Amino acid sequence: MSYAKADPVDQASRRYIAATMKAPFLEREHEFDLARRWREDGDTSALRELVSSYTRFAVRIASRFRGYGLPLGDLVQEGNVGLMQAAQRFDPGRNVRFSTYAAWWVVAAIQEYILRNSSIVRIGTTAAQKSLFFSLRRLRARLTKDPVGAMSDSDRRLIARELDVPVAAVERMEAHISGPDQSLNATVGSSETDEFQDFLSDPGPTPEDVVICRRDRLARAGWIKRALTLLTPRERQIIVRRFLDDEPSTLAELGTTFGVSKERIRQVEAKALGKLRRSIGEITNKPDELFDS
Repeated sequence: MSYAKADPVDQASRRYIAATMKAPFLEREHEFDLARRWREDGDTSALRELVSSYTRFAVRIASRFRGYGLPLGDLVQEGNVGLMQAAQRFDPGRNVRFSTYAAWWVVAAIQEYILRNSSIVRIGTTAAQKSLFFSLRRLRARLTKDPVGAMSDSDRRLIARELDVPVAAVERMEAHISGPDQSLNATVGSSETDEFQDFLSDPGPTPEDVVICRRDRLARAGWIKRALTLLTPRERQIIVRRFLDDEPSTLAELGTTFGVSKERIRQVEAKALGKLRRSIGEITNKPDELFDS
């Protein structure tokens, strides 16, 4: 009989967790002494003892978040990050036990890790979204009749009212939690070669369309450049400033430049456009497509 080999990462996590349970509990006076030594003297050995003695505390909190599909070892390590952050800021002068102060930091670090890694789609960017993400399952189990299947409209309204969020927010979070990320390279059906991405349509232009568009754009630019040589210097300047500059000029602005009325500029412009049409008409039988674009 063959047995599957245990995951070495999981084994290492189990050994680490077992080791944390052997750390001695700290008496209140000793705990405050360690915190003071670290805070006032920068004693790293005191910091190490304080944090290591409460690692079991991070393990216990991390175990409450196992239902989110992330390895317990990773959750514990994030909890340790929260412990370190709490130790950096803990003030023994407030006469509060370190475990009470550190609880918020440990939970916050673990929750932030879950939000970053539960999906490639960024969620929980607001306080309301974070509350909804971590409260949906708990409230669903407490308030609804079916904590497993799809929620009914009345269930969604009940949870939305409880959390003071829109029903649409509950629907989006429910869809996110019930529909985890899937790889585009996952195979589809019985075939081992057909991937999910093979059946997705691309609304963008095809490579052939891109090449044709670029070729046509270059051709039109060449036509315009050649046609502009048939205009007088004033006509050419008016056409360029009216249609080809990044910031086109108005008729009034050109009238000021040339010392004439804007109506005169409009007449010169119309005459120049007529010349361009005739010139480009000798090259292509659809000059209007160029001027309309």
